[in-house]
Amino acid sequence: MFQINKKIPKSLGRAGIISTPHGEIQTPAFVAVGTKATVKSLTPEQIKETGSQIVLANTYHLYLEPGEKIIKKIGGLHKFMNWSGPMMTDSGGFQAFSLGAAYGNKLSKFIGIEKLKVEKLNDLEIENKRAKITEDGVEFRSIIDGSKHFFTPEKSMQIQRDLGADIIFAFDECTSPHASKDYLKEAMERTHRWAERCLACFSSPGQGGGGVGLFGIVQGGRYEDLRKESAKKISGLGFEGFGIGGSFVKEDIATAVKWVNEILPEEKPRHLLGVGEPIDLILGVENGCDTFDCVAPTRMARNGSLYTSKGKINILNSKYKNILKSVEEGCGCYTCQNYTSSYVSHLFRSKEMLAATLATIHNLYFINNLVSQIRESILSGTFQKFRNKFLGTYKI
Repeated sequence: MFQINKKIPKSLGRAGIISTPHGEIQTPAFVAVGTKATVKSLTPEQIKETGSQIVLANTYHLYLEPGEKIIKKIGGLHKFMNWSGPMMTDSGGFQAFSLGAAYGNKLSKFIGIEKLKVEKLNDLEIENKRAKITEDGVEFRSIIDGSKHFFTPEKSMQIQRDLGADIIFAFDECTSPHASKDYLKEAMERTHRWAERCLACFSSPGQGGGGVGLFGIVQGGRYEDLRKESAKKISGLGFEGFGIGGSFVKEDIATAVKWVNEILPEEKPRHLLGVGEPIDLILGVENGCDTFDCVAPTRMARNGSLYTSKGKINILNSKYKNILKSVEEGCGCYTCQNYTSSYVSHLFRSKEMLAATLATIHNLYFINNLVSQIRESILSGTFQKFRNKFLGTYKI
């Protein structure tokens, strides 16, 4: 499934190719997030034109609407959304966090080290949460109508197989960055038991095969010993690839990734779940990750935050009303080739739908072009030079 083309000297990083039933993925690669079988504001043709090779959809949301059986009847996600390239589906495990500990608290899976605090365990189960975790699985309340649903590892496998993605993930529990070490260990061990159940279900007659890759997920939060323990356990179970999930201290993502990737088998692909900011991509690749997904580039685009080689800009700032140049001179995206900053700013101020489309095209192109340049720098043996130049120019 995975072939390494070239490694970064004295580093865990590499450039390679992941083969799937719907085509090859040249790595490093960014996975565009199409939560409900759509990258918001873009057609599949526009997604492809930004350089996207692969799209990720969300198991939980598609299970609720329109339902995985309808998508299976149509012929799977590829036909449903008219996307011919590779696809991933997440397991629904992230919703254990977003609808549980994070629900109503505006919590992210990332936290700055200065804000780190320990969460009380009973806070995880208060009445207004929409997810309750047990040994057998997770009980969800629908975000659509409040109805109850129960996901087990086996249920997640069934839904993902019906959706028909090329790469699917084992069901896991994503934990809050505030959680205590005791709870993180408990959740990690539960994730390991769920991983074994996912493999057993996936490998049962009539379930596995067809070229679909099942990835196991490493958890453990911000603790080195837990991360390493999880990497050892998951790497020994026979998955075709790996996801690195859970919560992180923002300043230590690269370090945590390195702990894990020094243990995971070199010959299998590694996906960093929910991480996609430019600096994180470069450091993630350097420390052994091959693919990344994140809603940030598209979500920020819809709010007027656009990437440039010098850092993000807010196109709604008044100065952009009068800038009659593209968002980034030299950018090859459709937006920069055809429109000025002034026009894009006008669209946002006028609350026109085209604003989201043009901004999303630019941000996805920027991220895809960045990982493409990273790949080329690895193949040409100039990664460190590219890395240092980019990090010296790009400002947070």
